[in-house]
Amino acid sequence: MSAPENLPESAVEPTDEQRFTSLSTQAARQLATTTKSAPQMQAITSRWLLRMLPWIDVKSGTYRVNRRLQLRVGRGRVQFEHNGADDIKVIPETLTELPALRGYSDTTALREIAQRFRVREVRAGQVLFDAGQPVSEAYLVVHGRFTRYTNGKYGEQEILGVVTDGDGMGDEAIGHADPLWLSSVRAETPGVVLALNWDTLMQFLERTPSLAAQLAAFAEQQNKPMNRKGEADVPLQAGHVGEAALSGGFVDYDLAPREYELSLTQTVLRVHTRVADLYNHPMNQTEQQLRLTIEEIRERQEWELFNNREFGLLHNVDYSQRISTFSGPPTPDDLDELLSMRRKTRLFLAHPKAISAFFRQCNRRGLVPGTVNIEGHEVPAWRGVPIFPCGKIPISPQHTSSIIALRTGEQDQGVIGLHQTGIPEEYESGLNVRFMGIDATAIMSYLVTAYYSMAILVPDAAGILENVQVGWVPE
Repeated sequence: MSAPENLPESAVEPTDEQRFTSLSTQAARQLATTTKSAPQMQAITSRWLLRMLPWIDVKSGTYRVNRRLQLRVGRGRVQFEHNGADDIKVIPETLTELPALRGYSDTTALREIAQRFRVREVRAGQVLFDAGQPVSEAYLVVHGRFTRYTNGKYGEQEILGVVTDGDGMGDEAIGHADPLWLSSVRAETPGVVLALNWDTLMQFLERTPSLAAQLAAFAEQQNKPMNRKGEADVPLQAGHVGEAALSGGFVDYDLAPREYELSLTQTVLRVHTRVADLYNHPMNQTEQQLRLTIEEIRERQEWELFNNREFGLLHNVDYSQRISTFSGPPTPDDLDELLSMRRKTRLFLAHPKAISAFFRQCNRRGLVPGTVNIEGHEVPAWRGVPIFPCGKIPISPQHTSSIIALRTGEQDQGVIGLHQTGIPEEYESGLNVRFMGIDATAIMSYLVTAYYSMAILVPDAAGILENVQVGWVPE
């Protein structure tokens, strides 16, 4: 009798003639073993930053970065308090991120300055000021993208840079009797700025001696001889003939160099003695637990090298080395601009979605990025510099990310990783596993610790392309 048409053959009771005449595979498996894989972990990544950084052995646990005396004060970014669409205030303490107010400690004066800023909305295409005009206001950008531009030699418009959230404009005029704008600024997107009337600021200076002294000291420091990187100059002469009197001098050092202490990532691994004693074939349970624990620690280590506020790249790259995209998506022009800011750029690091967005821009221009061979891997490259993917670079809620460019190594005054080798009970370089004993419930405990940090030897060793739009932008 044949099986019904709508019923699979496997569901039909076999007849006596169809029954097995030998041992079934299901029964045979009761006497057989299985071939097993080691425990798998989906969160393991390539960890290119850990692999590409040169690691320096820090026996003292602290690494000091000695530099020449820096006269040109760096620019930071101010922060704002939003209490509504029209109630936006600058946080007074963050005004010290402006070069002229760096190190100023009179919080009362800072609060009074903050209260004098006025909110102003700007529309796309609006020009805030033109080059050559007298400076009548100082500005803080709350949000929006503004382009600095000037007229070229033959009348064409040349873009000098992009100003975005948290940047200031106008404070560079301090110390000049009749300050003029050196470039024009136009809003490329709708935005909001805080404006401070220049005359109001000058009147406030007359009533605040401490602030006047701060700005006078800043102006004096900026007028001291310095090289193109803002370091204290060394007097030199060249091209002279005869017995010319030579100038003398010395290389001055920064008296407060930055020191990096090794950070750490730790966890306690617990394994029951019965598991460790009885269930160790064909794989050692303790070793597998330890292997996956170390993988997780190394993943967190790389995350910290990007995101830690004390030493992570995203928070410690100098603001003079940060640029914004010209139009939103990362274009070849943006990466060229990032490359031009330093010598010997060794690598780019970007979120995979940012790399995809860059490839889309290349496709629109008919460009094909090259590749380079790194450790047997074909890695995409731009201008011969490899672009490594890293998902630990965050994507903001506004769907923007960052692309990081690095020069690496002590010899090139680049970015270096810091760790210490030879630590007690070392399991891997800079990582040790210490047995903590067995408690009353027969649980064995192991303390697993990784020690590490990162140092940027000179400011231009690392740069960031910010406000990288990773979403699809229709043409």
